Amino acid sequence: MSVKSGQDARVRRKQRIRKKVFGTTERLRLTVFRSLNHIYAQIVNDEIGHVVAAASTLSPELESLEGHRGNMEAARAVGKLIAEKALAASVQKVVFDRNGFLYHGRIQALADAAREAGLEF
Repeated sequence: MSVKSGQDARVRRKQRIRKKVFGTTERLRLTVFRSLNHIYAQIVNDEIGHVVAAASTLSPELESLEGHRGNMEAARAVGKLIAEKALAASVQKVVFDRNGFLYHGRIQALADAAREAGLEF
C-alpha cells in the first residue's frame, strides 16, 4: 500500500476538471498555478494550443510588489494584470480552470480580482 501525497490528490482533481473544462475560440480557458512563492495565470485557446495572455508575480509589470510574492495581495495583482492583458487581446469571456487547487485563498483572490477588472466567467 502506498501513501498518496497532497500533490497526487491535486493531480487527480486536475484530471477530473480538465475532462470538462476546455477553452474554445469563443470562451478561452483561464488557468492558474500556485507555488509557495509565486502565482501564475494564463489564458489559453485549447483548440489551437495557443497562449493568448500570461501574467505572474514574476512579470515585469509587478516589480513594484514588495516582500513575499506568494500572498493574497500578489494574487490580486496578478488577477488584475491578467484581466488587463486579456481585454487588450479582445478577450472578455473565459472559463476558469483552477488546475486542481481548491477554490479558496489565493486562487479565489486571483479570480475575484480578474472579475472586478472586467473578465466574465
